[in-house]
Amino acid sequence: MAVWNLGSINTDIVYSMPHIPAPGETLASLSRQVFLGGKGANMSVAVARAGSHVRHIGAVTADSLWTRDRLMEYGVDTRFIQVVDADPAQAIVMVDAEGENAIVLHQGANIAIPNDLIRRSLSEVQVGDWIVTQNETNGQADALALGREMGLRVAYAAAPFSAEAVQAVLPYLDFLILNEIEMAQLRDALGKDAEELGVASVIITMGSKGAVLIEGGTRTEFPAIKVDPVDTTGAGDTFTGYVLAGLDRGMPMAQAIQQATKAGALMVTRKGTADVIPDLAEVQAFRP
Repeated sequence: MAVWNLGSINTDIVYSMPHIPAPGETLASLSRQVFLGGKGANMSVAVARAGSHVRHIGAVTADSLWTRDRLMEYGVDTRFIQVVDADPAQAIVMVDAEGENAIVLHQGANIAIPNDLIRRSLSEVQVGDWIVTQNETNGQADALALGREMGLRVAYAAAPFSAEAVQAVLPYLDFLILNEIEMAQLRDALGKDAEELGVASVIITMGSKGAVLIEGGTRTEFPAIKVDPVDTTGAGDTFTGYVLAGLDRGMPMAQAIQQATKAGALMVTRKGTADVIPDLAEVQAFRP
């Protein structure tokens, strides 16, 4: 089958910092690197590297065409990435010595994806394919509603978090993934816990504490793998992409999460985003 990803594509400019600057503080960086990034691009690369076919729906500009080329090099189907007249999408990422980060995002082309592109892209889907999106593009609710109508399995990664964005897509979801802070915010906004959202599978990630799966009214805990983190950027996207790829390849949810946990643990030991996402052979060989 295939995973269809309506997703963001960014140029990530990553600065290594002695610490994350405080308000009003000017601080010299220790180094600067440029990577392919964006939650959507990261997920597409993770799905491809985990051994599944992924078709990315998105937009770039003439100045950022290299990002589309890089996605294709990593095995992503890029036929549905359109060049638009907009600002390039960029993320300024500051990473401290402990691997924590702060990010400034300029959405640019990611919120200029033509609606007709989404509809034309999904005309090629097959029943049983997955569709996923995140809160970094326009057209999320329309795409997931169309995916549900066409018989796709529907997933949503609720980041960057907005309770309104989640509420707009909830009726269409088979699978929701969010972190524990986002789940608390969603609970406050809707007055519902994970079991009450009407979504078949909900994963709540908890960083170094692991993850919890809520499925069929049952909560199952999955411990994290202890590693020495270098950079946490893109680890959640890697985890989500690996879970989706596992499900797409017929894995039970628990097995997909266990494999994704290994991929996420490997990812935080590397500096960068989409360019350093581990492939399936690395994940399978990983012995924590």
